[in-house]
Amino acid sequence: MRWWQNAVVYQIYPRSFNDSNGDGIGDLPGIIERLDYLEDLGIDAIWLSPVYQSPNDDNGYDISDYQAIHPEFGTMEDMDQLIKEADRRNIKIIMDLVVNHTSDEHQWFIEARKGKDNNYRDYYIWRDPADDGGPPNDLKSTFSGSAWEYDEKSGQYYLHLFSKKQPDLNWENKNVRKAVYDMMNFWLDKGVGGFRMDVIDLIGKKPDEKITGNGPKLHDYLQEMHQETLKDKDVMTVGETWGATPETAKLYSDPFREELSMVFQFEHMQLDEQPGATKWDLKELDLTELKSVLSKWQTELGNQGWNSLFWNNHDLPRIVSRFGNDTDYRVESAKLFAILLHLMKGTPYIYQGEEIGMTNRKIESIDEVDDIESINMYNERLDEGYTKEELIRAINVKGRDNARTPMQWDDTHEAGFTTGKPWLPIQPNYEQINVEAALEDKNSIFYTYQKLIRLRKENPIVVWGEYELVLPEHNTVFAYKRHYKNKTWLVLANVSRNETSLELPDEAQAGNIIVSNYDRDTIDLAKIALQPFEAIVVELKYSS
Repeated sequence: MRWWQNAVVYQIYPRSFNDSNGDGIGDLPGIIERLDYLEDLGIDAIWLSPVYQSPNDDNGYDISDYQAIHPEFGTMEDMDQLIKEADRRNIKIIMDLVVNHTSDEHQWFIEARKGKDNNYRDYYIWRDPADDGGPPNDLKSTFSGSAWEYDEKSGQYYLHLFSKKQPDLNWENKNVRKAVYDMMNFWLDKGVGGFRMDVIDLIGKKPDEKITGNGPKLHDYLQEMHQETLKDKDVMTVGETWGATPETAKLYSDPFREELSMVFQFEHMQLDEQPGATKWDLKELDLTELKSVLSKWQTELGNQGWNSLFWNNHDLPRIVSRFGNDTDYRVESAKLFAILLHLMKGTPYIYQGEEIGMTNRKIESIDEVDDIESINMYNERLDEGYTKEELIRAINVKGRDNARTPMQWDDTHEAGFTTGKPWLPIQPNYEQINVEAALEDKNSIFYTYQKLIRLRKENPIVVWGEYELVLPEHNTVFAYKRHYKNKTWLVLANVSRNETSLELPDEAQAGNIIVSNYDRDTIDLAKIALQPFEAIVVELKYSS
């Protein structure tokens, strides 16, 4: 068994976690201050969103120096101290590896821009204009508009699949690859526990053929990366792969292929979008679709891959507001989604604030928005005739600022996040929803997460058990079993605000209740009445 198969990972978005110096921006010393809290929660690793030198066009995902710390986060000495202090608590630091693109302020791109004969020119992807003088083709940026930006000085376009300040690296250039591997080894030598690899499925792109994800040389590059950096090291790697299927996920994570430990797939996170449209084109979640997708990923990887389990990250709205009920049943639905996820097979990821049930951020005007993706979408769609009201609604449901509001530590000034003015406003509900209140309430969401983490460490059935979906067509109940050796656990979750009764076609009797989000001592499997957003895990007893 690899350590990461039994681990639980906690994602920190550094700008929003804890500010130690009162400038309104979270920092590395602030993270160190809160390590005891994370140790108490029980996590094994921290995925740290980028803390590298950056002009912050895309909140740190536009890197200008991979081997320097942005001053607003601290110093390299602070980073070394974080690695050391985390290690003392048996917590590993997982760095965010952003190597599909750099900032346009990276020294490589500054050099590349000097002319076609510069030694760094081929570190990036340049093309001549089309016959009409426009972009080479109609590839679109994820952040709206063309993926090509014209460079007046050289008369060529460069590729940027994200912001125009994020030029794409040319992975066909072996010097680029070597520079990336040298940088990864720099961090591995410092003692980090691995990497989360940002949009790693794009590094094999063939822009002339309009191939962005899963290019023909992608897996060659990843296998080369493994040989040059990861081989013989006990580290965890997870690739962000928006277009992954179970079949392609096996290519990434089959241990015999020596690429990555696992990937993030996002199929379940696209089920509240209109098919074939964008994330901003909303539709109601169909629970049977969610069950089908998650169950497919639970069963089809087999032993050729490993699942990452998540509801939230820095790019996604908070699950309690998105699929749950963040008003009348906030505590119950937050616990329900925790139980559903943490009892599945794979490595769970907790996004900061998820463990206390933090909610989405509601805004009324585009002036309140910080996220470049949301702003670009709003301006583009406004020109296309959408109304301000429907665009604001879409941002409130799916905008990235939802996950980025500062961590709510207590009910004091600015939620205990900073003594200054926070870079993004604190959620108004911080007086009720905060860490201090959660730690004082033995029935809080925090303690459900703590218990779920402990269950994973103490029960092999959670890590290794086979998965079986139950009641696949039920439109409000998500039920599944985990089987391991002579044990079976049943997970039942009523994903609705209505009481739901059901009968299980099962010869088993209920045994011990493992975990529940209601105060329940017993359950009758012959006739079950589940309360709104009730989730319960029970061990099944079969007569011999």
